[in-house]
Amino acid sequence: MWQRIQTLYLALATALVVTLFFSVKSFTVGSGGAHLDEVKYVAFIPYLILLIVAGLLQLLSLLTFRVRVFQMRTAVLSALVLLGLQGWLVFDYLVAPEGVIFKWTAILPLAAAILDFIAARRILRDQLLVESASRLRSRK
Repeated sequence: MWQRIQTLYLALATALVVTLFFSVKSFTVGSGGAHLDEVKYVAFIPYLILLIVAGLLQLLSLLTFRVRVFQMRTAVLSALVLLGLQGWLVFDYLVAPEGVIFKWTAILPLAAAILDFIAARRILRDQLLVESASRLRSRK
């Protein structure tokens, strides 16, 4: 399982998604630069739902290494969910009132989605290699 590079990509993406459960999305700066209000990702129910779905898909794609096609599909689906979350974060950033500062963790869904797409490509490469090897064996 851990010999393949795509497993490491999926593990990193899973770690990024799990990090989002415990991090702060943004905070409001009051007068004098004091933090008045911190907003976590899990405080907003749609973000929480998207994070739970993405986290479950990440775990599923990480643990189903024996079924490559299913692993690739769950990695791509997780990446699409994470891109949806990233799009929602961009929208929230554009309509945010003055004084709201977004933390660097707002780009973690994009980084996890990129890692998922890279892992899916590597899984596809492995699957094609296995199919070509089995085709060569069956001709003998």
